[in-house]
Order: sequence, then structure tokens, then C-alpha cells
Amino acid sequence: MVGRDDGEARAAAAASGGAGSPPIGERRAGEHVLVLTIDRPSRKNAFDRATAVALARALDRYETDDTLRAAVLTGAGGCFSAGQDLTAIVAEGIARDEARGGFGVMEVPPAKPLIAAVEGYAVGGGMEVCLSCDLVVAARGARFGMPEAARGLFAAGGGLFRLPRRIPYHLAMEACLTGELWPAQRYAELGLVNRVVDDGQALAAAIELAERIGRSGPVAVRATTGVIRRSGDWTDAEGWRRQMELGDAVFASEDFHEGIAAFAERREPVWRNR
Repeated sequence: MVGRDDGEARAAAAASGGAGSPPIGERRAGEHVLVLTIDRPSRKNAFDRATAVALARALDRYETDDTLRAAVLTGAGGCFSAGQDLTAIVAEGIARDEARGGFGVMEVPPAKPLIAAVEGYAVGGGMEVCLSCDLVVAARGARFGMPEAARGLFAAGGGLFRLPRRIPYHLAMEACLTGELWPAQRYAELGLVNRVVDDGQALAAAIELAERIGRSGPVAVRATTGVIRRSGDWTDAEGWRRQMELGDAVFASEDFHEGIAAFAERREPVWRNR
């Protein structure tokens, strides 16, 4: 594990113990899906440093547990996240983890798929967390936005360069410069949101999507996720070469042979994750 300074160690201790419940809830949904819940409803699930560290450590556990194949990140109390807890900045600075960066996910998301399940608001850093995820499921009443510039602030959690990669440039510019909150349906039409469901159903729909991913070959899923994430600025020539940096592991795996055998024998594959 990457070393942590004393301040982060104290934040991690606060996240896992002390008064109240941990700021990140963890539970399994079935055999292969992990559900992580940002659990600070009284602060609209805004992040302080302890929450960022707690999320980062939960993602570490997810990443190293071979029985888990997909994870869902959601918020408690009908809100995804209001972003940075501004009251915490004076005492402890921006909510970040030494290893995974802002909010414990923005710079180094897990190698395996992460799905955002959004109810209510995903604003500021909360939207940037969604942009750190691989898929987004949102309730009809959900609202997304990056209001920092409208408030004289700066969005430093990756949203300013990730959003224009996901939606058209001019619309990303409008969203970020005006700070307006747009509904889930508009972002679905622009390609940022995978599913729009009835209010209160985002988590269930995200878990269903995670379970579908979980039926795919785990080694292949990790390699496929890695190529899609990294390939945005590759030329075709780079793509042919660099995809195999991850793809070779699939061809060398037991799961590769199991997938072929299961198809030929018309049965469900039994993945060994190796």
C-alpha cells in the first residue's frame, strides 16, 4: 500500500471509528457486486478528508478482492453528493487521499468497473466523482452540475477535461461556464448517463447493470476497462500496439480458454479470474 502521512492516517482512523457511522458504507449485493454508500446525509454527502480516505480504502479492498467484479457508488438520503464540504476546508484542506487523489477516486479510480447510482444532486465535486466512474445510472429527478465558475471557484477534480470528452465541446463549455444544473434526461441524451430510471430506483438499476457486468469474464473486463479508459488520445497506430499491453493478459488466462470451451459446449462459463 502507498504510504500515508500522519494527517491521512488520522483521517482514516476517524473514517473507520469514533462517533457515528463510517462515512462510506460497504455491503455486497449478491456474490460479485459491491455497493459503496457515501453516508453523510446531514451534509448532503459532501466530502471531507475522512470521507475521501474511507472511499479510497474501500476501493483498495474492492480492487484486490477477486470475488468482486463490479462496484456501485451511491449516496445516502436521496442525494448523491454536493461535492466538497466547504466547512472542512479551513481545518483540513481539500478532501483528498494521498494515493487516489481528490475525494478518494478522482485521480486513480479502481481497475475494475465503477458505476455511479445518482439520486437527487450530483454537483461540483459530486459530478466530478460521476465523471471518475465508468457508467452512470440516474433517477429522473437527478440534477447534475459544475457551479464552481459561477461562484468564483475552480473545478479542480477533473471535470473540466473529462466532461468535454463525454459530451460535445460547446455544451460542456456552457455547463461549466454558467454553472447551471441540468436534468438526468438531458445528460442521457448527450451520452453521459447510461440509464434514466424512476426516482428511488437508481441503486437497484445500477446493481442490475453491475450484475450483468459480473457475468462477463473478469480478466477480460479489467483489460477492456483499461483500454477504453486510456485510449482517448491514442492514434490508431498506438492503439494496435498499446491495447496488447492489457490484452495479452486475457489471451494468457485460464478464463480465455474457459470462455471458448463454454461457448462450444453451449453452457455458462465458470470464471476462475486468472
